[in-house]
Amino acid sequence: MQKLHLWGGIAALALAAGPVLASEMRIGLNEDPDSLDPAQSRTFVSSLVYEQLCDRLFNVNEDMEIIPELATDWDWSEDGMSLVITLRDDVVHHDGTEMTGETVRAVLERNMTLPESSRKSELSSIERVEATGPHEVTIHLTAPDVTLVAHLSHHAGRIYSPTAAEAAGAGFSSNPVCTGPYRFVQRVAQDRIVLEKFEDHWDADNYHLDRVIYMPIPDTTVRLSNLRAGDLDMVERVAPPDVPTVQSDSRLKFFEVPNIGYQGMTFNVGNGPRSEEPLGADPRVRKALSLAIDREVLNQVVFEGLYVPGNQWAAPGTTWYNENDPVPARDVDAARALLNEAGIDRLAFELTTGNAPVAMQAGQVIQAMAAEAGFDITLRVTEFATLLSENAAGNFQASLQGWSGRIDPDANIHVFVSCQGGNNDGRYCNEEVDAILAEARTVADPEERKALYDRSQEILAEELPLLYLYHIKYLYAARESVEGFTPYADGVIRLAGVTNNR
Repeated sequence: MQKLHLWGGIAALALAAGPVLASEMRIGLNEDPDSLDPAQSRTFVSSLVYEQLCDRLFNVNEDMEIIPELATDWDWSEDGMSLVITLRDDVVHHDGTEMTGETVRAVLERNMTLPESSRKSELSSIERVEATGPHEVTIHLTAPDVTLVAHLSHHAGRIYSPTAAEAAGAGFSSNPVCTGPYRFVQRVAQDRIVLEKFEDHWDADNYHLDRVIYMPIPDTTVRLSNLRAGDLDMVERVAPPDVPTVQSDSRLKFFEVPNIGYQGMTFNVGNGPRSEEPLGADPRVRKALSLAIDREVLNQVVFEGLYVPGNQWAAPGTTWYNENDPVPARDVDAARALLNEAGIDRLAFELTTGNAPVAMQAGQVIQAMAAEAGFDITLRVTEFATLLSENAAGNFQASLQGWSGRIDPDANIHVFVSCQGGNNDGRYCNEEVDAILAEARTVADPEERKALYDRSQEILAEELPLLYLYHIKYLYAARESVEGFTPYADGVIRLAGVTNNR
C-alpha cells in the first residue's frame, strides 16, 4: 500500500504536525526540479518554482502574448541589430542590492558565457550587452533576431543577483538569490522547496501568501491522496485517469488548459558510444519504431483520450503545424519491412522514462506495441532530473520526455536540433537544418517563417532525431479554499492574486 508523502528533518516534521497557515500554499509537483540556477535549469517544474522566485524581463499574459515584467518598455533599432530595454527603477534582489542596467547586463553575460549554461543557444545572436543607463540595457546582435524578446520572457530573462551568483560560484543553485515575490529559504532534495514572501518586492501587494512550499511527489496517486487529505493545497499535472475522482470530490476544484508544447522520444544519434548502435545510427530503424506506435491508442489507453496525438513539435491544427506531414497511422508490416531493409530481424534497446506512474505506463504501452514490429524494449525508470543529466552525458539510447512549450516556435525546435542547441541531448547535427533555423530567426513575416519551419520539418521527418507522440493538457486540482487561480497554456502556476483561506 502506498504511504502518504513524509517530510524529512525535525523542523519539517514540526511544521507538518502543526496547523496549516491560512497564508501558506503547499503545491505538489510531478518531479523534483534540477538546478535552481536560471542559467542551468532544464526541467519544467523549475519554471513553477522560478515564477515566484525569479522575475523575468518579460512575461506572458493569459493569451500567451508578451508583456513587460521587470522591463517597462523595449525598442528595436531600425536595422534590427540592437534592442534597448528600459527597466523598472524600484526592483531589489533578495540580498538587498538594486537591479540596475549593470546588474542585468551581468546576468545576461553570465547566461551567455557560463560553461554549464543552458541559455547559450537561446542568446547566441547576441554580440554584447551594454548598460546604457542606470535602468537601461542595450543588446547588440550579430544578426537580426525576432525571437530574442520571447527568449527573454523565459529562463534567459530571469533576473538574479550577479553579486550573489559570483560569490557563490557553483553553489548558487543551492541558494539562489533572485528578484521574485518570494525568496528562497530551504531545499531538501526529493522532499521540499520552501519560499517565503519578500516584503520589498515591487509588486508585493498582489501576493497574499506568506509561504509557498513545493513538494515533489512523482506518484500521482500519492500526490492526489495528499491533496484530498488536506496535506497539499494544489497539485499540477493530475493524471488523466484521476480526473473523474477530482471532479466528483466537492472539496476540490479542477482546472485544465491545452499545452503549447509536446511529448515524445529523444534519440541518441551522436552523443558518445551509445549513439553508434542501430537505433541511433540508422534513420530507418527510428522510422520503423514510429510506425510501430499507434498514437491514438496510446492516447486512449494511458491518457483517457484527453490529449492530442501528434508527430511534430507543433500540434495538429495549430499555426505552425505542417499539414503536408500528417500523423502517421500504425503500420506494423511497414515497420518490419524497414527493419529488414536495415538488416535487422529483432532489435533490443533501452528506453529511459521518468518515475511518474503515467510516464512508466506510457513506456509500457510503447514497449508492447513495438514488440509486435520487432523491437525488444527494456524500460529504464529513473528520477526525471537524473534522466536529464544522464541524457546530457550520452548515457542513453532513447528517452521518453517532452517540452512545456514556448510562445515563439524557435524555442520549441532550435534548442533541440541545432548543432549547438542547449537541449540537444542526442547531439543531432545537420548544417542545412541549422541554416534554415538561423534564417527563421531573422524573418518577421509569419508566413515566411512557417515556410522555413516546414522545410526543416521535412528534413527532420526523414532523419527523425526526435519522435513526437502527443500534446498534453495541463490538469490541476486544488482545495476549495484556493481562490484566484487561473491556468495558463505554458503550465506555469502564477500566484499573483491567489489566496488560500483555510
